[in-house]
Amino acid sequence: MPGPCWYDRPRRIRRGAALTLFLAGVLAAGAATGTWDDAGAAGDTVEPAAAGRPAEGAADGRAPAERAARPAAGDGKSGAQAAEVVSRSGDRWSAVYAPGEFDAFQAQLDGTYVGVGLWVRQRDDGRVTVSRVQSGGPAACAGVLVGDRLDAVDGRPVRGRPVTETVARLRGESPGGSGSAAGTPVRLDLGHGARHWSVTLHRTRLHTRNVLVDRPAGAGSPTRIRITAFARGTGAAVRRAVRAADPRDGLLLDLRGNTGGLVTEAVATASVFLDGGLVATYDVHGSQRALYAEGAGDTRIPLVVLVDGGTMSAAELLSGALQDRGRAVVVGSPTFGKGSVQMPSAFPDGSVAELTVGHYRTPAGRAVDGAGITPDLIVEDHAEKRARTVLSGLGTGT
Repeated sequence: MPGPCWYDRPRRIRRGAALTLFLAGVLAAGAATGTWDDAGAAGDTVEPAAAGRPAEGAADGRAPAERAARPAAGDGKSGAQAAEVVSRSGDRWSAVYAPGEFDAFQAQLDGTYVGVGLWVRQRDDGRVTVSRVQSGGPAACAGVLVGDRLDAVDGRPVRGRPVTETVARLRGESPGGSGSAAGTPVRLDLGHGARHWSVTLHRTRLHTRNVLVDRPAGAGSPTRIRITAFARGTGAAVRRAVRAADPRDGLLLDLRGNTGGLVTEAVATASVFLDGGLVATYDVHGSQRALYAEGAGDTRIPLVVLVDGGTMSAAELLSGALQDRGRAVVVGSPTFGKGSVQMPSAFPDGSVAELTVGHYRTPAGRAVDGAGITPDLIVEDHAEKRARTVLSGLGTGT
């Protein structure tokens, strides 16, 4: 099993070694926030980038869930036994995935998946509600709306069940981890208030757009780049968008609602705006490591970053780096505060446990886990309008 992961692990290969650190995302973020899509995630994926120190309560530098569950892998115990240990540990970021589930979720990092185009959130009472519907997808075409309640998938109730299990059912995931083919049916039992209904959808191959660019028609208005998740190619897409923007008008980098993704892509995005230097530090069992931006970034164009309580993980890593390095003004509300590192362990039955091994810090040494990123300007309402005002006062790129 590869080393540290953060979520949906992307791999940065250096001399044959793979660095795979997950920053709450596809699975971990979903487990904590309850928000997942049927592509397999809450919006975060794996990557290298977490820093900090051993979790509290771990005298040997290991979090409680890891100390308890990791030995089970070596002892030949099942993932079900590890899941029981993790559930008692109190570590909300550690999780155990059924055979094939882990790899299947990671396979969505290229932005293409077979599903029905739904994001779901599990509430405190165990109920599951629709938090986002992909435009043009089967769910949207059937009239499913944000706020609708998902009661069952193919007749199986979802209330109180692990969100990963619900996602797997939406995708038609088999025990071996392979998803159903495009065109296969899935029946959803839905509700809204006192109304109940059922609808049969047919899965299709969907493409997610993780970088959305809004270029104003006239001069004087900034380009807005919205990143919904850090999937493969996000950094390159942002670089293309920045090159096409008018430097005199500045940029709004919108990370609101971004629940994370590949840390490598967050670092690649930081490299678009920084001329090298530190992006984040992290530790694995007390061993300190660092992530650096590549050189030749655009350091002149005025930049404002928009964040909110839904900004998580890799998105927090990016906003914290740009803030600490003095490269951007951060506007909005405090971010979620997910900055822990998970490492995968495989079990003989094919299941995988993601266990917390450390935390990441911003370039200035700030811990993000449990604290989040505090914006330079805290704005709860009309944040984008305020951000544009701030941007207009930052001067003109040359």
